[in-house]
Amino acid sequence: MRLFRIILLAATTLLLTACGSAPTKVGVGETVRSAAGREKANEVVLFSLGLINIDYRFGGKNPEAGMDCSGMVSYVFDQSANIKLQGSAADLAKRGHPVDIAYIQPGDLVFFNTLNRPYSHVGIYIGEGRFIHAPSSKGKVRIDSLAKGWFAQRFEEARSYFD
Repeated sequence: MRLFRIILLAATTLLLTACGSAPTKVGVGETVRSAAGREKANEVVLFSLGLINIDYRFGGKNPEAGMDCSGMVSYVFDQSANIKLQGSAADLAKRGHPVDIAYIQPGDLVFFNTLNRPYSHVGIYIGEGRFIHAPSSKGKVRIDSLAKGWFAQRFEEARSYFD
């Protein structure tokens, strides 16, 4: 019971501190989200995590059929945030607004050049340098790093779709 009270007190303190903190300086390319935008972005991240290990399928747009990268992103944004995004990764990159990688936030989309053409792959940034996506390699929705590995070398841009 004592541990529960300590955790509750710590959580309350963090929440109140976040609500009462002074605004921070906005950097070039930084996105300042409204409370509603932050809530939608968080819903996108949480919903996407429920898709881990769903089978990859080219052209797939839902968990039952399998998903490709843009199908996964479109499905997640529609189901969790009521935002309609359609088309290929390159089509999705035409919407939203660019975000400098230094200011990327959970819920932003990350784009990659994986087929020797710009914007050929897309994923959802989930925080701590990681993103969730539906890659054709290894055939399942999974989490990868933006900082190291194959995808890190092919990163192109991040874009935000939230206010």
